[in-house]
Order: sequence, then C-alpha cells, then structure tokens
Amino acid sequence: MTEFRIATDLVAAENDKRAAALKSEYEALGAALARRDVDIEAVTKKVSEFFVAVPSWGVGTGGTRFARFPGTGEPRGIFDKLDDCAVIHQLTQATPTVSLHIPWDKVDAKELKAKGDALGLGFDAMNSNTFSDAPGQARSYKYGSLSHVDAATRAQAVEHNLECIEIGKAIGSKALTVWIGDGSNFPGQSNFTKAFERYLAAMAEIYKALPDDWRLFSEHKMYEPAFYSTVVQDWGTNYLIAQTLGPKALCLVDLGHHAPNTNIEMIVARLIQFGKLGGFHFNDSKYGDDDLDAGAIEPYRLFLVFNELVDAEHRGVKGFHPAHMIDQSHNVTDPIESLISSANEIRRAYAQALIVDRKTLADYQDANDALMASETLKRAYRADVEPILAEARRRAGGAIDPVAAFRTSGYRKKVASERPVSAAGGGGII
Repeated sequence: MTEFRIATDLVAAENDKRAAALKSEYEALGAALARRDVDIEAVTKKVSEFFVAVPSWGVGTGGTRFARFPGTGEPRGIFDKLDDCAVIHQLTQATPTVSLHIPWDKVDAKELKAKGDALGLGFDAMNSNTFSDAPGQARSYKYGSLSHVDAATRAQAVEHNLECIEIGKAIGSKALTVWIGDGSNFPGQSNFTKAFERYLAAMAEIYKALPDDWRLFSEHKMYEPAFYSTVVQDWGTNYLIAQTLGPKALCLVDLGHHAPNTNIEMIVARLIQFGKLGGFHFNDSKYGDDDLDAGAIEPYRLFLVFNELVDAEHRGVKGFHPAHMIDQSHNVTDPIESLISSANEIRRAYAQALIVDRKTLADYQDANDALMASETLKRAYRADVEPILAEARRRAGGAIDPVAAFRTSGYRKKVASERPVSAAGGGGII
C-alpha cells in the first residue's frame, strides 16, 4: 500500500472546494472542442496516460557558480528526496518515476527499491556523474572523463557508468543517460578529433554492457563547464554518437542546451525521422542553460516540440516511445512547487498538441498557405486546456489545484522541522 505523504482527506477536501467549478469548465470546454470535432474524453484519457519523470536532484535548491541560497526543509539524502518526489506524484498523478544520479544517490539498491515501492514510485533513467569528482575518487575529472588523455582516467569513468547500470538493473531502471563536461577552455588545449575518438571508444565499452532491454541516452550541451569547446556540443555530434554505437543508443534533447534562436522542434523532427530520438530533459532558459521551470519563458516552443511528438504519434512511427524527464534548477522557488508546475506545463503542451486539427494543417501545408497553417497551430495553442489537466488529476486521485493543496498541507513546514537547516553554499553548484 502506498505511503501517502499528504493526508488523502486533505486532498479530497481541497478538491471539494473546486469540484463544481471544474465540472462547469470541463463541460464548457468539451462543448467548444466538440464543435471542432474533438472528443474531450479521448484527450483527457491520453493526458492521463502521459507521465514525466522527476529528477531526484531537482527537489533540492539549486545554485550558480557564484552562490547557493538553501531553502527550508531541504532533503538530506535520497530517502528524503524520494519522500518529496512522492508528494509531487500524489498531487499531480503525472510523475510516477524518479531519475537517480549516481554517486549523489548511491545507497543500498534493495533499500532504494523498497523505499520506492512503499511510496508507489518507480525509477526512470539512471544518470552517471563524471563531470565532478566524488570523495575518495582515485583520478580527477578536471581535464575530462570519457575523453581524458589518460587511459586509466577513462577506464575509471567507464567503470562508474557500468556501476550505474548495475544499480539500475537492481531497482528496475531501463536506461542510462550519459552527460559529460569534457571539453577545453583554450584554443589548442585539446585535439578535437582525438578527444572525440577517445570518447567514442569509451562509450562503446559502456554500450557493450547494456542489457538487451536497455537504452543508452547521450546528452549534448553547448558549453559549461568547458567554455571554448565541448566534446558533445550539439545534436549533430549527438546523432553521430548514436549512429556509431548502435540501435540501443539514442539522443537525449535537453531544451536548455542550445544556442539562442535554435529551432529545437526541427531537431526533434529530424531525430524522429531517423529513429534516434531517445527522450527529453524538460526545462526552459532565457540565455543559455537549463535553469528555469518548463514553460516559464517559451511555452509556445514547448507546444511546438509536442506538436512534433504528437505528429509522430499520429503517423504511427515505428518504435516511437521517447523518455520524458524534467531537469531544472530551483534557485528562488520551492522545488516541489516548481516541479508540480512544470509537470503541469508539460502535460498542457501535450494536450494542446493533441487538439491540433492535423488534416486541416496538412491541407494548408500542401497549399503553401503559410498564414493559415500557422493559425491552425495557434488555435490549438490558444485553447485553455486547464480543465482537461485538472480533471485528469482528479480522476486519478490527485489534486485539482496541486500547488494550493501542497501549501494547505503544510508539508514544507513539517519537513523543515525534521530536517537540519542547510548551510549556504559558495560557488560551483550549477
């Protein structure tokens, strides 16, 4: 039986306050959609079946290279993190799995599995960390990991990823995400070709260790911590990696890891077309990285990404089942509230993409009617689908207004009384 972190009668009482208004809004939206030949029940069912993983590290307060200002009731370790993740899923009914980061979350795998089971949580993709040094580590990753000039350092990084696979196997994960901070800060510091050759050779060793039913996600990032060159810097390099390694290797698209004005939805379309889209890290950014809540800056872009995903779904693309995970930093908000909000925004973009009139859109595209094709997308985007999202949560036992329910519950105050206050951190946390 699931251990609920917030009393179910509190959630029910909160829902009772809003049930009549939701019923009226849902019926009105249903009537409006019916006039477009859209069945609101079909959309609600699909939204109810769409899930996104939350990152274990996301329930802690983030920071920048300059400072970190901790929040109250921060998790002390992975078990506290899982408690917080369970609250997010309880209220949203959209986040049944957690993505772990090793060695940050390294504890006995049996205890991890038991805790997850007790909370009704599963485990999504494992994440390895060779972008920073762990206590007691024999060799430093200051100058790289999987692409390091030193063979022993590369071997250490490979071994760490193999350990992540073994932990994942024990807790029910089916994927490994590899992101490295390898690169250079000065022209001439690194030989671009040799560094990439070393990386591919190291990744090939990891790939060979994958179970048959696992997938390997490589993640690209334009810059940081290397500010001149990055070994895996863009989607083209990411695609080359996936093609070189084999069919179980796929590309992970982080919405924050692109140069300004990059057409991310086109990247998504290309990777779908050639069978190499592995999944997403959802977040948003204003300048250059994944620091903000999903949909905080460019909700229309998030919708356009989902338009490509739903288009692939609509076309019945073979083997199409991308992974979805949130990956963002919470510097000034309550992390639980931000993750609740982001899960909702991701589902919102999906719901909006589901109500795009695809036949009409295709007709305008074939007629080269740019304006009306654009308007067809905007008509779906402008629709207020919140009643669908709220009804999907309510039917699954979640909260009609999850942030309001969270605040009413006093959960943050309760855990703040149980968990020691974190000290303010210096720079280096990104």
